[in-house]
Amino acid sequence: MSIFDVIAGYGVVPVISIENEKDALPLADVLIAAGLPIAEITLRTEAAIGAIAQIARHRPDMLVGAGTVLFEDQLEAVQSAGAKFALSPGIDVATLSAAKTLGLPFAPGVMTPSDVQIALRSGCNMVKFFPATAAGGLPMLKSLAEPFRHTGLRFNPTGGIRPDTMTDWLGYGPVAAVGGSWIASTQDISRRNWAAIYDRAEAAKASVHQFRLSGQTSV
Repeated sequence: MSIFDVIAGYGVVPVISIENEKDALPLADVLIAAGLPIAEITLRTEAAIGAIAQIARHRPDMLVGAGTVLFEDQLEAVQSAGAKFALSPGIDVATLSAAKTLGLPFAPGVMTPSDVQIALRSGCNMVKFFPATAAGGLPMLKSLAEPFRHTGLRFNPTGGIRPDTMTDWLGYGPVAAVGGSWIASTQDISRRNWAAIYDRAEAAKASVHQFRLSGQTSV
């Protein structure tokens, strides 16, 4: 089973911007306890790579990846820190090539058919539709994805997705998982509001499970 198959199994990935490396392990423990042991740590803060390293080293049951990866050297840094996958908000050939050379599962950001074709040519099997809501929402993703549906390419829409819209996205077949930035906000992490993060993570996991049990999908 590939990393992206595992991510699809969870259906939702907490997207996290962490400002203090010391909060990494408590955060991981909360997500593990809630039954959602996965996180995309975005490289938007100086603490990000250290947080990835802490989780990878001390919480091996946690599937930790890196988000907002923009350049080749960042790919090397997050892989060395222990990230199991990486994502970016956009797409460029140099970063795609570097990820392939490193053997690091990588999902570039796409918003146009040309973006998708570049990703396919580079051998990607998952891409990040970003910014999902601002780019036109689910109707836009359907229009974008349908010409490529026969390729088996899967999508990870992220940006503006809420708990009440999550299953709408998951109901569209090519969507493997959504990015959930609401699960663990920077503010709640800084305040160490672990109870709120636990509740949101547990609720997100339950929503995915219940939705999939219902068998609701759209074409």
